[in-house]
Amino acid sequence: MKTDVQIAQEAKMLPIVEIGSKLNLREDDLELYGKYKAKISLDVYERLKDKEDGKLVLVTAINPTPAGEGKTTTNVGLSMALNKIGKKTVTTLREPSLGPCFGVKGGAAGGGYAQVVPMEDINLHFTGDIHAITTANNLLAALLDNHIHQGNKLDIDPRRVTWKRALDMNDRALRDIVIGLGGRGNGMPREDGFDISVASEIMAILCLATDMDDLKERLSKMIVGYTYDNEPVTAGELEATGSLALLLKDAIKPNLVQTLENTPAIIHGGPFANIAHGCNSVVATKLGLKLADYVVTEAGFGADLGAEKFFNIKCRYAGLNPDAVVVVATVRALKNHGGVPKAELGKENLEALSEGFGNLEKHIENVQKFGVPVVVALNKFPTDTDEELKLLEDRCKKSGANVVLSDVWAKGGEGGIELAEKVVELVESNRGEFKPIYDLNLPIKEKIEVIAKEIYGADGVEFSSKALKEIQKYERIGLDKLPICMAKTQYSLSDNPKLLARPRGFKITVKEIRASAGAGFLVALTGNIMTMPGLPKVPAANNMDILPDGEIVGLF
Repeated sequence: MKTDVQIAQEAKMLPIVEIGSKLNLREDDLELYGKYKAKISLDVYERLKDKEDGKLVLVTAINPTPAGEGKTTTNVGLSMALNKIGKKTVTTLREPSLGPCFGVKGGAAGGGYAQVVPMEDINLHFTGDIHAITTANNLLAALLDNHIHQGNKLDIDPRRVTWKRALDMNDRALRDIVIGLGGRGNGMPREDGFDISVASEIMAILCLATDMDDLKERLSKMIVGYTYDNEPVTAGELEATGSLALLLKDAIKPNLVQTLENTPAIIHGGPFANIAHGCNSVVATKLGLKLADYVVTEAGFGADLGAEKFFNIKCRYAGLNPDAVVVVATVRALKNHGGVPKAELGKENLEALSEGFGNLEKHIENVQKFGVPVVVALNKFPTDTDEELKLLEDRCKKSGANVVLSDVWAKGGEGGIELAEKVVELVESNRGEFKPIYDLNLPIKEKIEVIAKEIYGADGVEFSSKALKEIQKYERIGLDKLPICMAKTQYSLSDNPKLLARPRGFKITVKEIRASAGAGFLVALTGNIMTMPGLPKVPAANNMDILPDGEIVGLF
């Protein structure tokens, strides 16, 4: 069996100018990064802003398991299948982070015969967007510490600095550090730390900004720390806005690549969904809606994280109205939610499947709460039995969702035609009315409680004393009307990764609340969420290499 990278290396890619022409992009609309990658000028949206939008389809999933679900694979396969049935389609995805690539999770370019290419470039340095975000993040950190060292005109309390440095790598040793050691010439000693770059607020801002002016306004609002009187200090007050925007002048432009079947793909931005809002950029999505009849986008992890934030944060800020949602699941993953260990997932187990179905059932219900029609895409495995598939089909129909078998991993777009036809049917008959599930004017605690009760199925929320003090502070400084970005484990509907399927009778504990004033949301941290992951015992990096002829091996 060929690996993903082997399949990708055999792809017959078209020059990116030809891919652009499929979207009626002119050659001078593109800034070429070699033969198969390009950035799209922001002027294109301005030219097309009065054109009617295409249809927006979100691909999300159940809570992830070691068995794998294939959300990105389904996204790519669906976009190719829609093109096969005559719908001009573009897929919009996030850029992969190097941390997971070299760690354990893998990349984010799809798999099998439903991938975006050039896969190696997309999973590695790509067009340098994440490097630009990392550099901007660290420039702000340097300006902040220099301001304190050079007299501290803004009266910043070094004990209340909240801005961390960033690195796009899994490195647990950098989570908590001390800087400024070595004498007066090296600055003021203080505690500091690193976040992974995709957790940086600048990444979230890049993905929510609509243009350069909006980007600069958001950058200026970022809170970097507090004064001795506990008043917020912003990047704008540090006079950092212009230089940060300068570093991001190219990164804000979306990237154009293609799928294995030459369907256009716009890949831009990469915030994590268990830390940040987990969606690709607003610029990419809105541009795609002007260029194509259908835009297939995705949101990270399960629908309790990425999809909830897509609806409540991204769609709210960008004025988007999704037309349909695809929830991806597998028989194997649902049996894992039902208590079957990974080694035994190939055996029929209707009882475990029925128990695990509760997870899928809850995600279906959650999507329906936003007023958007939903279809379940069941990724097909050879070990799935007719009885298991029948059980899922019956249970899904009772939950008000159709289920369609998808075989895009093995067959590419051809394996997703039935799914594509069902999506078109849903979109064209859509009489739903999308709406977020909470009002921004609700108090902070109530907004968090709505998410916990309605989306997770929790009985309530417990707030630490630290979180309660932070809520009071954010109310005082006028940040209480922002949406909520929950930081929670991706493995469970609860904040306990061991509670699989559809847990009941639990409460969510909010330990801390952080302000992302520039991005425009408050981050509520639950459980043991790390903003700087660590590497596993055997990192994926240990098995990667480049051969003398330039062939890359071990990259999935």
